[in-house]
This record gives sequence, structure tokens and C-alpha cells, in this order.
Amino acid sequence: MKRLYLIGGPMGVGKTTVCRELKRLTAPSVFLDGDWCWDMEPFQVTEETKAMVEENIAFLLGQFLGCSAYQTVIFCWVMHQQAILDKLLSALPLEGVEVRKVSLVASPETLKQRIGADVARGLRTWDVLDRSLDRLPLYQNLDTEKLWVDRLTPQEAARILAEGN
Repeated sequence: MKRLYLIGGPMGVGKTTVCRELKRLTAPSVFLDGDWCWDMEPFQVTEETKAMVEENIAFLLGQFLGCSAYQTVIFCWVMHQQAILDKLLSALPLEGVEVRKVSLVASPETLKQRIGADVARGLRTWDVLDRSLDRLPLYQNLDTEKLWVDRLTPQEAARILAEGN
């Protein structure tokens, strides 16, 4: 049986890093970061670009799920609303697929520290912090497993996910 991980969480919580490690632990696997589908200049969120990105994500995940080379498909994105998860799942071929929906969550203090470290390395700008903190409480309302990552390294979080705990 194939396994699909849908991993959400606020910006800066560590989704990409955890998923890279999870990919290694669950090989043969493939990883898609939703942010890669938004890597455009200028960054534009319109109804047209949003629909295109959602369609591209569903297409890629569907292709990965249909490919016999992979047992595990890992996807991460902010996914802060139940409607985002539901729409994505409804677009995927899920027969014979075990789906794990997980939200990585952390305290505001942890998010501030992690985003601050990313800002210092030139990977983010400070405006991300407010958006991340605004979305943080929304994850408690989602139909997902919650994994608190405040005291976990990315390797520890990935191991927990890989072991199914």
C-alpha cells in the first residue's frame, strides 16, 4: 500500500526540512514542496495563478501516486484551511493509498526563533513572522494529526512521522 503524507504548518515551522528527512527515512519516496509551485517573479496571488498552482500540485501528486517507483509520496505546504486539504484530496487518485494528514505546530516563541534564524541567513524577510503567527491558531481547527515540534529536531520529527506515532 502506498502512503501519502500531507504536511502543513505555518511558515518557518520546519516543514521542508522535516520532509527532506522523512523522504530519506521512507525511501523509495518522492517529495513535493508546494512552495516550489509558487516560485515566480513577481509573486502574484490571483484567482488564475491560485487555480493553476492547485491544479499543478494535484497533477504532480497524482503522477507520483501512480508511479510504481515510489512507495511514499510526501507533500508540504502551508495548508491552513480545511478547504485546501479537502480540495486537494478530492483531486487525487487515492485508491490503495494510506493518507496521513499532519500539521506541524510550534509555540509563537519557537516560530520567532526559527524565522529570525532564516532572516539572519537571508532566506526570509521579517514580514513572514506576522503572517505565520496569524495562521498558527488555524491549525488547531483542522482534521489533521498535530505534531508539536518545539523541542524536536527535524530528524526527530521525521522519525516520529515515519514510525507512524
